[in-house]
Amino acid sequence: MLGLVFWKGGLIPNHADTAIKVSTSGGTVVGQLVFGWLADVVGRKKMYGLELIIIIVATLAQSLTSDSYSTSVVGLLIFWRVIMGIGIGGDYPLSSIITSEFATTKWRGAMMGAVFAMQGIGQLGAAMCALIVTVAFKEKLVGKAIDACDDECRTAVDRMWRIIIGFGAVPACIALYYRLTIPETPRYTFDVQFDIEKGVADAAKFTSGQYGDGDVDKITQIQTQVATNNNLEFPKASWADFWGHYGQWRYGKILLGTAGSWFLLDVAFYGLGLNNSVILAAIGYSSHTDVYDKLHNNAVGNLILICAGSVPGYWVTVFTVDTVGRKPIQLIGFILLTIIFLVIGFAFDSLLRTRNALLALYVLCQFFFNFGPNATTFIVPGECFPTRYRSTSHGISAASGKVGAIIAQVLIGPLRVRGHVTKENESPWLDHVMQIFAAFMFAGIFTSFLIPETTRKTLEEICSELYNEGVANTTETPSGEETPSGGEKAGPA
Repeated sequence: MLGLVFWKGGLIPNHADTAIKVSTSGGTVVGQLVFGWLADVVGRKKMYGLELIIIIVATLAQSLTSDSYSTSVVGLLIFWRVIMGIGIGGDYPLSSIITSEFATTKWRGAMMGAVFAMQGIGQLGAAMCALIVTVAFKEKLVGKAIDACDDECRTAVDRMWRIIIGFGAVPACIALYYRLTIPETPRYTFDVQFDIEKGVADAAKFTSGQYGDGDVDKITQIQTQVATNNNLEFPKASWADFWGHYGQWRYGKILLGTAGSWFLLDVAFYGLGLNNSVILAAIGYSSHTDVYDKLHNNAVGNLILICAGSVPGYWVTVFTVDTVGRKPIQLIGFILLTIIFLVIGFAFDSLLRTRNALLALYVLCQFFFNFGPNATTFIVPGECFPTRYRSTSHGISAASGKVGAIIAQVLIGPLRVRGHVTKENESPWLDHVMQIFAAFMFAGIFTSFLIPETTRKTLEEICSELYNEGVANTTETPSGEETPSGGEKAGPA
């Protein structure tokens, strides 16, 4: 749509297309690292909601950007998408660890998977919005050639992309109230703030079905904090402790496993996902010269890909992750994705002649991304690290993934247009790009062996087993939520 509005011929230049896509990932890397660190330093509650405010402001600002004699629309979009990316980046560690630290042990993976699966519902909503807007402006678009979109056509398309972008702020505004009023996680109160009385009160109120902070006697709270600090030996978060902790291979390999797996996954996941329209054109689904047909078929094609592959993949993970386990799902996903990308890459020309086969394989890619490493790379970092570094470590892992996304767009993405580009074949090197993706998926098999299995273990048991920290003995509340029951010398995790 941007190409139709701002460039003659209706095609956005490759450098502008890449810059707009990469800008969000660049901002996301910053947000994941900064918000991940801040959530460990000042608390989950204080950060949760702030990142959503940033997303809302930047989204609305994008929908109002325009070209001028002194400022390029690409420059403005890049600026606001970097800001939006910072907010999106903060969402990754916060949404994961808040769910992890509140969830029951039995269904923690399903709850975290359900949070991440809403990404698929969001993609579905975005594609539905694009389809509805396209149909609404049908009269202005029908019969207009892409390389001859007149003023009426361009005005309609200009309104369309602004509506699609701006509508993204609506669900965010609805969610904002709940984020700003969420209580602090009891595990952060226990393990980082060492405020046992407050943690017990918050946990009791939460497990009784009430919302908000628990009531606590201030004098008892202070006395317990003093006694805790005097009687327990516990590691405290600091840069020296952080480097000393992850400098040991037995701990560092876990971070390498989560960060490395996410990096390798996102090279292929974003390389493929951000070029859905290119893939659809390559298989002939959106290759039309009429503006309405191209936009309509592109929106319908995205809906097909999301409904057939992405959404089912997410929810199969939700229903199986606590029974099959995180590690097996991730390994199976990487293995099958390696095979599928190899088939697409080496049989691309043959598959093009039977486009339904190519579409089916592409849908399978989407399914095994989400019933596979795309979901587990979000879940495992929210469980397998000590509380004092849980958010920071998740942020580092997620940021590694977005570095992979940037590489996919900047280095691998442009490879698809190598060779002789024609209107009939806009991606002559796409088969080789798929082969490169297969190599990354194959490498992901080996990084998956570095991560621990966390299924059906309390966060305290995980810390005790992996780091010799925390209280392994726990009691379970009526709701199924495990809480520390002892005051062992090892202290909080």
